[in-house]
Amino acid sequence: MESVKKRPRIGFRYLLDREGLLGPLMIAPAVGYVILLVGFPFLFALYLSASNAISGGLNASFVGLKNFIAVVHSPIFRQSLANTFIFTFVSQLLVLVLANILALTLVKSFPGKPLVRFLILLPWAAPIVLGTLGWVWIFDSTFSVINWMLKTLGFLGSYGWLYWLGDTTLGMIAIITVHVWRMMPFATVILLAGLTAIPQDIIDATKVDGAGFWLRLFEITIPLMLPIMVVAVLFGVVFTFTDMSVVYLLTRGGPFNSTHVLSSLAFQQGILGGDLGQGAAIAVFLFPLLVVVAILMLRLARRTEVV
Repeated sequence: MESVKKRPRIGFRYLLDREGLLGPLMIAPAVGYVILLVGFPFLFALYLSASNAISGGLNASFVGLKNFIAVVHSPIFRQSLANTFIFTFVSQLLVLVLANILALTLVKSFPGKPLVRFLILLPWAAPIVLGTLGWVWIFDSTFSVINWMLKTLGFLGSYGWLYWLGDTTLGMIAIITVHVWRMMPFATVILLAGLTAIPQDIIDATKVDGAGFWLRLFEITIPLMLPIMVVAVLFGVVFTFTDMSVVYLLTRGGPFNSTHVLSSLAFQQGILGGDLGQGAAIAVFLFPLLVVVAILMLRLARRTEVV
């Protein structure tokens, strides 16, 4: 009998058998999505930062690095740059410590645990505008519940009344407090997933050997969770560096532009002030900083995984 020649497979079954073609084809929509939502706006921001574009104007000419030079020589920009680092690293340090405490607590069994989990996740699930408006009332110069509580407990003393959103130092403390409240649930969920992934046999073995809580925490739990912590901090740093909602809703960058971070200053300069060129230059200034932070954090995560 003559052998029947196989017909070449075409269509959907043909694609399923070609892994080298199917993989790029399936990832193409995600790549296109990133290019449209990230790549094009980034390139457009680079164009604006090198031009004298203004809001409402149709004509823009190339000015080179003029916007970057003007921005770097601005004292408000230098203050905002320092505030960005203070805001990011102080808040992320507090988030990491508090999220670890909450994760270690939630991994245990106790009455009312589902309710506690719901309350902890509430700040992350609630709209940031609604939550921050509540904090505006908490930090109000007249009706501040914090001030009344401190006054009742006798902690204010000779300091009088604290104007949280009208003082440069207290304003930064208020912004960091609200951001920690907002980001802590996200970090807690990530660290809780890392805690539950630790093999129970290791924990039981250390208990049999007589290791106490603190020894298990610093010799077993934290080293095994270090890659997860690095991921949580990386997401938190990137999100905090680029976030302006808390700053803008609480203080608008005041008083006297003392609580601005780079993202809120870029919004004020480029959108509210109408100088799109300088606003884009401030926003683009964030990019190399985030690239350096991401590279350092990923290298640290890779080293911890090897160890």
